[in-house]
Parts: sequence; C-alpha cells; structure tokens
Amino acid sequence: MIQAALLGIVQGLTEFLPVSSTAHLLIGEKLIGFDDPDGVFTVMIQLGSILAIVWLYRRKIFEIVAGLRTSPDARAFALAIIAATIPALVAGGLLSKFIKSVLYNSFRAMAVAFIVGGFVMLLVERLRPRPDVRQMDRIPLSRAIAVGIFQTLALVPGVSRSGATIVGGLAMGLDRPAAAEFSFFLAMPTMTAAFAYQLLEVRHHLGPERAGEIAVGFVMAFLASLVIVKPFVNFVRRSGFGPFAWYRIVLGIIVLAGGWWLGANG
Repeated sequence: MIQAALLGIVQGLTEFLPVSSTAHLLIGEKLIGFDDPDGVFTVMIQLGSILAIVWLYRRKIFEIVAGLRTSPDARAFALAIIAATIPALVAGGLLSKFIKSVLYNSFRAMAVAFIVGGFVMLLVERLRPRPDVRQMDRIPLSRAIAVGIFQTLALVPGVSRSGATIVGGLAMGLDRPAAAEFSFFLAMPTMTAAFAYQLLEVRHHLGPERAGEIAVGFVMAFLASLVIVKPFVNFVRRSGFGPFAWYRIVLGIIVLAGGWWLGANG
C-alpha cells in the first residue's frame, strides 16, 4: 500500500508537468520493486489525474459546454480540442502495441528521450516566436492541429505528453500559461481515450485482490494532481520551462549512467 501511495503521488505530480509521467512510473516501479502485471495499476491510477484536471477546470468546461449552442467562440474552441486530439488517437491506434512491447522496456530509450526533450525545450524557449495567443481558448484551429501533431511524439515514454504539447504550443505562438492550459484541456479527451483503450486491454486482469492498491494509487494521483497544477501554471508564468528542461537532461544522464542496474536494453 505504501508503494501504491508513492507511485500514485509520482503519477499525480508528473502527469501535467513536461517531464513524462509514464517514464517516471516505469522507473519508479523498477526502483522500488513494484510488481504491476499487464500494467493494470498504471492504467487505473491515470483516471485520478484525469478527474483532477476536470475538477480544477470544471467552471471553464461548463462554460464551454453551455455555450456550444449560442457562442461561436465556445464552438471554435471545442472544435480545436477535437481536431487536436485526432492525430494522437490515430498514432496510438497504429503504434501503441509496438511502443509498449519495445520502448516501455528500454530505460536507455527513455533516458535519451529525457535528454533530447530537455534540449528541444530549451531551444524552443529561446527561439520561439513572439506570443500572439494569450488565452488558450483563442487558439486558431490550424495551430491547435499542429499542437495535436506534436502530441503524437508523447507515445514514446520519456517524451512527455504535456511536454510535447507545451513545446508545440510555444512554437505555435502561445504564451507560456496559455500553452500549459491548452495542454491540460487537450489532456482530457486524449487521456480519457487512452485510459478507455488500455482498460479494455487489461479488463480480464482486474481482480478484487488488487482493488486496495489501485484505490490508494488512484486517490493519491487525484490529490497530487490537484495540488500541482495551479502552482505549475504560476511558476511557468514567472520562470518559464527552463528548470524542467534541465531536470529532464540531468535525470536522463542519471538514468543512462545507472542503466545497467535498471536493466536497460536497446
């Protein structure tokens, strides 16, 4: 139960930061010796993070849903979210089995993704165009689709879904808070679809004997996500994404150096 709680906290803290929650969970499970047959625990606790972001932005969600009939802006934003979600769903359907069977077992690949992603983030922070979109619900459709294409890179563990979408948002002219918040909204349908797909895959392995640890991990992921999201937005508004980029680079080097112990391959 303590291991489940720790991993739930890791999931909640890292899901919406540009550092890759999947890689952190896989590495964390290896470090503490947590056994997760067929990834059932990892799949189920993701729902905690999804519900947390829905709760935090419940007023905005209600405003958009209520305005679909009467507000062109609400319809345009809903369309932007739907269009930006499609590339990841298509790529996930085509590539998820290969990625899970190959890259999920390669800590070396995760480490390289950490390092490359960190340097890309630093580069985009330095060279990004002057922001002209300061509200995430004002993103043009074409730029939303471009961010959605960036999101497909997150299928590789270590890249980070939020990291890929935030970098894509910055490259598309969103300012830092708008890029982060658009990433959150894009996470809702993307993560829900991924959760549903993975749940179908592992449904036969769900059993009452694991209910306790899943419940603990779920609750801790929910609470940790609630705690981290707003401070994260405020932090990047002041300081940017540089600290997260350097964290990724340092962690990648550590994982590469310790890869022999983690059982890295490929």
